[in-house]
Amino acid sequence: MSTSPAPRTPDTPHPRDCHPIAPRRVAFDWRTTPLHWIPDEPTATHVINVLHLLLPAGERWFVTVFKEALPLVRDEELLRDVKGFMGQEATHSVQHAYVLDHLAHQGLDTGRYTRHIDFLFAYLLGAKPPLGLPLPQQEWLRFRLSLIAAIEQFTAVLGNWVLAADGLDRAAPDPVMLDLLRWHGAEEVEHRAVAFDMYQHTGGEEPARYLRRILGMSVTAPVLLYLWVCGAAYLLRHDPQLALPSRYSLREHNRAVRRGLLPSWRELGSAVPRYLRRSYHPSQEGSLRTAVAYLASSPAARAAAGAVGRAALS
Repeated sequence: MSTSPAPRTPDTPHPRDCHPIAPRRVAFDWRTTPLHWIPDEPTATHVINVLHLLLPAGERWFVTVFKEALPLVRDEELLRDVKGFMGQEATHSVQHAYVLDHLAHQGLDTGRYTRHIDFLFAYLLGAKPPLGLPLPQQEWLRFRLSLIAAIEQFTAVLGNWVLAADGLDRAAPDPVMLDLLRWHGAEEVEHRAVAFDMYQHTGGEEPARYLRRILGMSVTAPVLLYLWVCGAAYLLRHDPQLALPSRYSLREHNRAVRRGLLPSWRELGSAVPRYLRRSYHPSQEGSLRTAVAYLASSPAARAAAGAVGRAALS
């Protein structure tokens, strides 16, 4: 007679995807990519371009915080996943920084905005609590890990969205930029659970661990929204190819959503209550099969795999 599996409790480890996580040393050639890489869509272009403003510093910060937390990991499988995650995030940071160089070459200097992002991650979220906050070092580390887990919830949702965004294909975007976004999105889906598992593993006992998870998302969601809107407004205001300085418009944003060029706010916002369910695990987010299939067809990922194969044979 069959028996039902024992119900999971919040402290029960969730089985991880049996899929190796490793960085792909991709490269992209930006020489022919136009500033408005979605033709005639400056708002959609720049709302997505905010990723290039946030990710170089943000993903370097992920790696720094995870390095601090590595001595706390007692699970060998998780440790392998974390090291693969760190390698992928470091590669993402480098590739998005190259896009910032390309934007600057086209006359769109993002330095004034990205300096604020650098300050956020290097000082406000650095190795020590800011402003002399009397927090134990381990508690500060756990809080920052909870922020990374919450951010990775949104990156997994965005990764799943961009892999399925037929509207982008219909808009005839620059193929190099689309490949960057889908390669990155596929890797976000691929490692979607690692930051969450890392936080759960190092986050202490319940109920404090769950309450800290709520706090992490409560800080992350509004701050990301603020940074995204401000970033899009900055890019539109400083775009040298627009006849007049442009302002971010919710009306234009929603028009781009209807065309399938951007995810809806509802789609992004619905990720929050899912994440806050006690039983939730990010392996429920997106399709690993779809992500792996794209990585097998991505021009940049295939070129990187070919270079690795040639190096191994030489």
